[in-house]
Amino acid sequence: MPSAVKKRSTRAPAMEKITLLAVCSSDDDLRLLADSLEAERWTVRHAQTCGEALQAMESENPAVVACEHELADGTWRDLFALASTLQDPPPVVVVSRHADENLWAEVLNLGGYDVLSKPFEKNEVTRVFEMASRHGRTLAAG
Repeated sequence: MPSAVKKRSTRAPAMEKITLLAVCSSDDDLRLLADSLEAERWTVRHAQTCGEALQAMESENPAVVACEHELADGTWRDLFALASTLQDPPPVVVVSRHADENLWAEVLNLGGYDVLSKPFEKNEVTRVFEMASRHGRTLAAG
């Protein structure tokens, strides 16, 4: 009688895709964010307004949201308030050319994850979004 033997796969497990929702008006910033992240691991979605971002957060459930300091229809504070209405709100990272200690403190005090300053530095982009993604998974797990 033949025995059932499971063979172990020698292939590396597939990496889980992580979705970043980039809420920004600049195509250059969007491209720089996408270029800084590992293409195999990250999917970058785009929204230009708070309204578009809310729709994307509801339909796509991104792991992390990156939001410009100022948007066409509001600010990062408005987007953060919208994200907070979701059952499992994603971590929000504010992106600003004028990042300083005051902005960082305000973002953290209101429950945002971090501030990422422009111009982008690839290693910092990767570090911030990877850590934000882990933080979001930890919160979702309870």
